[in-house]
This record gives sequence, C-alpha cells and structure tokens, in this order.
Amino acid sequence: MNIQKEPFMDSSYLHQYARSADDSTLFDGAALTDKQRELIAKVDQYGVAWAERAFKHDREASFPIDNYKDLHEMGFLGLCVPERLGGLGADYRTYMLVASRIAYYCGSTANTFNMHNANSLWTADMVDEMELTDEQRASHERNRALHYGNMLQGKIYSQPFSEGSGAAAGKHPFGTIAKRQDGGWLINGKKIFASLSGSADYYGVLCTEDVPEPTYANTMFIAVPADAPGVSIVGDWDPLGMRGTVSRSLLFKDVFVPDTAEMMPQGVYIRAAARYPHMFMTLTPCYIGLAQAAYDFSVAYLRGEVEGVNVKRRMYPTKQVGIAQMYIKLQQAWALFHRVTSEFKAHPSRGERMRAYACQHTIMEYCAEIASAAVRVCGGQAMLKTFPLERMFRDSRCGALMLPWTSEICIDRLGHGLLYNEGERD
Repeated sequence: MNIQKEPFMDSSYLHQYARSADDSTLFDGAALTDKQRELIAKVDQYGVAWAERAFKHDREASFPIDNYKDLHEMGFLGLCVPERLGGLGADYRTYMLVASRIAYYCGSTANTFNMHNANSLWTADMVDEMELTDEQRASHERNRALHYGNMLQGKIYSQPFSEGSGAAAGKHPFGTIAKRQDGGWLINGKKIFASLSGSADYYGVLCTEDVPEPTYANTMFIAVPADAPGVSIVGDWDPLGMRGTVSRSLLFKDVFVPDTAEMMPQGVYIRAAARYPHMFMTLTPCYIGLAQAAYDFSVAYLRGEVEGVNVKRRMYPTKQVGIAQMYIKLQQAWALFHRVTSEFKAHPSRGERMRAYACQHTIMEYCAEIASAAVRVCGGQAMLKTFPLERMFRDSRCGALMLPWTSEICIDRLGHGLLYNEGERD
C-alpha cells in the first residue's frame, strides 16, 4: 500500500497567492458622505411620483419627460458638473449611489439618466486628471463649459453607443464616421438602441475619425444637436422591458457640427477608457436599485401593506424561505456594489478590474433572479398590471444585455483575466 508522506504537496505557491487573498480581505469600506445622503434624500422627495408615473410610461412605451423636469428642478441634470461650473459636483461613487435610488422608483428614468449623466461624468474630473496639451486643455474647457451650461438650463443629453457590431464592446472602431471639415465635423452613420431618441436635445455620439486605417484610438466623442439637419429617428419601439427609455434608431446623414461639439479632445476617449475602466459600469446602479425595489415590494405584498392586497401571506414557510433567499442575493449584490464603487480610480489594479466585471455580472444576473423569485413568492395576483412587479420582472431581464459590459462579456473577460497575467499568451 502506497501511503503518501507529509508534506503532501509543495504549498509555496501560497506565498504569492496570499496577495490575492489580501485583495479580498483588506478592504476599508467608504462611508457615505453628508452630501451623498442629502442627494439620496432629495430623490426620495420626488421618487413616489416617478413610481406612479412609471405605469403609464411602461404601458405606452413613452419617455418620462415629467421626471426630467423634476431632475432639472432638483439640479440633477448637472449632477456631475463641477461646482465651479455651476453643477452639484458629484463624483463617481456619488453618482452611482444616487442613480441606484432613482432606479428604486423608476428603472427607465435611471437607465436614461445614466446616458445623460455620462456626458458630464466622463468629461469632468476624469479628463482633468489626464495629461493634455495646453491647446487640448483650453479647447476642452471651452467646449464643456458650453455643454454644461446647456445641461444646467435643462437640456437633456443622450449617449447612443450601440451599432449592432462589436464596436460598443471595444472590438473594433465605431462605424459612425466623423470627417474633418472647416470649423467642425461631418457626421455619417447609424446608432441603434439609442435611448432618449426624440426626447434628448443633444446626442453624445461615439464615432470614428475619418482617417486611413482607423483604430479604436481614433474614437471621437461629439455632441450632435437633435434638431441638426440630417438627423433622423427611425424604427418602432415595442420591447420587453425598459420601455420608457424609447431607444429607437438614429440616422446621421451629412450632419455638420462645429468644433465646440467635441465632448473630449481628439484621442482622449480611448485614453480615458483605458485609464478608468469603471466608467463602463455606470448602468449597474439602475439594476441594483431595481432589485431592491422588487424585494421591498415583495415584503410589503406578503405583509398585506400594498394597496389592493387585503390578505397577509407572511406566515407561510414557503414565503419566508423565498424572501430569505432573495435577501441573501440582494445583500451579496450590494456588498460588491459598495466595494467596487469605492475602488474607482485611475489605473485600477488587476484585482479591482476583475472585481468590477464580477460586480456588473452579479448585479445584472441577480436582479433578474430576484425579480423572478419575487413573482413566484408573491403569486398570481402580483402579476397584474395594476402592480409594478410584472414591469420590474421584464425590466430586470434587460440588464444582462447592456453594452459595453454585457453579462457574457464580463464572463469572457473574467475568465481570461483571472488565468492570464498581463501580456501572457499560449
């Protein structure tokens, strides 16, 4: 009989891999600031009205324009505009927390607010901390002051990303082209799933500069006025969920915009994307807020505290088990969310990047699982359209499909990133 002698294996690899354990263990959570609490409380003042309007916008697939009037009144259209330029000066984590509370009341409002807000979040502190030439710095300061002023006056910005190709996922250059003209740019192309189509005043278009053999590095970020000659909206909008986003297709045919339309100087977008990868998970709060809403509705429903529900169902063991399972997933998702949003920085570590993918995937998938479980736990009556749960159920399934970090892309990048060090090839 062959009996293996101690030690059973060489465990010296642990000297190196203990650093991976440190990455998970040694974390100081970022406490909420007074400003963050105040902004979240501000959302609560308006949120119930948004939740009540959501029924109409879902049924009609119409844009929640009244909610945006509220957001303007609250100063939130300038949420991430620097204070010195008249905005509220919210940083990345503050935006993520505030957006999660907006989503708690209306998923479509939070989803589209992400598109609007990215036009200031991406172009404020992130760009300020990058190395630019004096000319780039001056032009950027001039341009963003113009666009931030528009936002503060109530103008809505969108950010059409998708083209039905791999461009939005960073696989190859965008198909929408910006050709240099005297004093500006000529835009030609098409964007699909363009949220806020027909309601935005400006479309913050990601496109490719017209140069020989362009690469992703030639990406331009240009604000196109919705009423510019050559801009048109085509197609119907009758989707499964997030119906209030009104994400039809945009066509750009020889659309001229001046140099002041540049939201970032030439060549800066790709540098920002490499420097701040967390900038691509700003839809995550939409779905963590939605998951929380589905859970809270379920608790209120089972306790008989929802209008139209006169029977308590909380005493049944199956209901208690279902709620407990939903709560566990919800808390797992929140734990990742708080950690990852606290880790936003330039040039995050490998572990921080992997955790961002894990956070995005977990929240998008858990949101759908929690909403699905809520339907089962609450039962048949809760599926009536007089309640919000069936809308939450449909909205929740959309998260995993959201570019640029779909659930599948997150899994692909996690699998490769965890098994290969930088530069390694087989």
